[in-house]
Amino acid sequence: MMLAFILLGALAIAGGILTIAAKNAVHAALGLVGTLISVAGLFASMSASFLAATQVIVYAGAIMVLFLFVIMLLGANQPLTAKDPLPFVGPLGAMAAVLLAGGFVVLALTYRDPAPLAETTQALRGGGAGAVGETLLTRFLLPFEAVSILLLVAIVGAVALVQRPTPQPDGLPDDAAADALPESRAWRGLKAEPVKGQPLKERA
Repeated sequence: MMLAFILLGALAIAGGILTIAAKNAVHAALGLVGTLISVAGLFASMSASFLAATQVIVYAGAIMVLFLFVIMLLGANQPLTAKDPLPFVGPLGAMAAVLLAGGFVVLALTYRDPAPLAETTQALRGGGAGAVGETLLTRFLLPFEAVSILLLVAIVGAVALVQRPTPQPDGLPDDAAADALPESRAWRGLKAEPVKGQPLKERA
């Protein structure tokens, strides 16, 4: 059982690394699918069958299918070729990852109190919906509400990013920028018809 836990954990970490390192959005989504399925395997190895089934049905199934549809519809499956406008983000992220990994190693070496983990495992024994709901809304109410606030912030951020105004092309006058739009070209192609009783004025 411990060997399966280690293998599934390694697969989850590898899928997460592929998700953040892949330049193709489809490859990143497939890496995320591998991570979610590995997490479901971790739940199953801890006898939490309800959580494992929920992980596969909701996240690895419905959510990832939605992600792939959005990627295909938006044409985001092309690899990124533009230069990073913030070159310091890469080294800063690598430094943060090293510090986070070091913190996990120190925590794993110094942690010697298995009582809270044993109590949680006993409360979630069987992984039933009733046990999960009771545990979340009693012992872990504050983390549960914190996660809901985090999801709300993520939704607001996504809406704010989508509603950003599209800048006009640089170096083009207003008429040329308007001509670049397909709607403007369609309207310019229409012929003007004179109104009865009024002559058609020629353009200056």
